[in-house]
Amino acid sequence: MTEPLLVIIENSLQIAWDYLDGIGELADQQQTAEFLLRDIQSQMLRGERRTLMLSNRAIESYRKQPNHLQLVRCG
Repeated sequence: MTEPLLVIIENSLQIAWDYLDGIGELADQQQTAEFLLRDIQSQMLRGERRTLMLSNRAIESYRKQPNHLQLVRCG
């Protein structure tokens, strides 16, 4: 049996959040949460349902933002 979509989203978001927090790369919390959620939802619309793949790709997308480290330093 597969997990409900909301559980997959919640778990993926939590994994990505915990990782970024653990390495000190969380910028503005609201903006970060919105970015990660949008990225995870976008992946799910393309058919991805694996929690770790969703979280890892969201982390990668977040870290590729040109301003993410600047936001961390200023915040």
